[in-house]
Amino acid sequence: MKKIGSFAYEIVLMLSAFSGSMAMAGGRPLRLMALVAGILVVSVTLAAAQLSTQIVTESYLIPSDDPGIQLYVRNKRPSAMTTFRADRTVLYVHGTTQASETTFDLALDGKSWMDYIAEQGWDVWLMNVRGFGGSTKPPEMDRPAADSLPIAPAVVAMRDLRVAVGHILGTRGLSRISLLGWSRGANMVGWYASENPDKVHRLVLYAPGWIRSPSPAAAPPAPTPAYQTWSMEQARTRLQAGVPSEKQGTLFPAAWRDAWAAAALATDPVGAAQTPPVVRSPAHDDGREYWNAGKPLYDPARITAPTLIVTASPSDGHA
Repeated sequence: MKKIGSFAYEIVLMLSAFSGSMAMAGGRPLRLMALVAGILVVSVTLAAAQLSTQIVTESYLIPSDDPGIQLYVRNKRPSAMTTFRADRTVLYVHGTTQASETTFDLALDGKSWMDYIAEQGWDVWLMNVRGFGGSTKPPEMDRPAADSLPIAPAVVAMRDLRVAVGHILGTRGLSRISLLGWSRGANMVGWYASENPDKVHRLVLYAPGWIRSPSPAAAPPAPTPAYQTWSMEQARTRLQAGVPSEKQGTLFPAAWRDAWAAAALATDPVGAAQTPPVVRSPAHDDGREYWNAGKPLYDPARITAPTLIVTASPSDGHA
């Protein structure tokens, strides 16, 4: 856990101690470089970061607000934890293509990001929007993708997120929770925090999207299908876009790539049985309806929780 452990530790520190507010300029998030250089940079020995803590794992389904649709949630926490606190409870929300367990709870070199945070004394949760991972795959996914509208538009994904947060708060007897979102998941938790400031303790937006200007010469986009399919090679190419070829093997070693591919395919047995194997992911129209149209999904000024925004710069190693 050399690479992932370091970043996860910084996130744990932010969730525990960061008391600043979301930085905005001209309506766009600022890269909070000072946090990495100051508050979040802490010297920790590898031994201290890998203290062994017995972890309890529970995975199960909860009903959504639509009949016949259930949502997959997973919880990891120290076995000795008997009381629960808002400042030690966090939910992870996945991005556009990959289920939460294939990113947040993917064990690399024996430990996942979720494991690491739980070992630091946290009650850690992940969820899957409908159609992803262990959540119910709507019947549209059994038909050609072009025959139906997108399965997971923003309003539907937000309904699923509200259900998951409500379940956790009710189960733990809490009034607030910290939220961690990656990519599209960052957009969802940002939206949730803007509408429910009283329920969010801390917020981490990991690679969030924002308003962008499409190329004037771009052709009109094709209709968005119900779901998308992607092979392991397509996903790997997308994940490493812009990374120099000589660094790709270091950033994404073959053993990690194989573990990730196996985990991703395991979330969709139907897609995995195709040739070549693929994963089917519910589609959405966020880009067309919001970001490319110059329309923000939410108003960041309404977020009151201390917030960390993480972006990447692969050429210089900063975030």
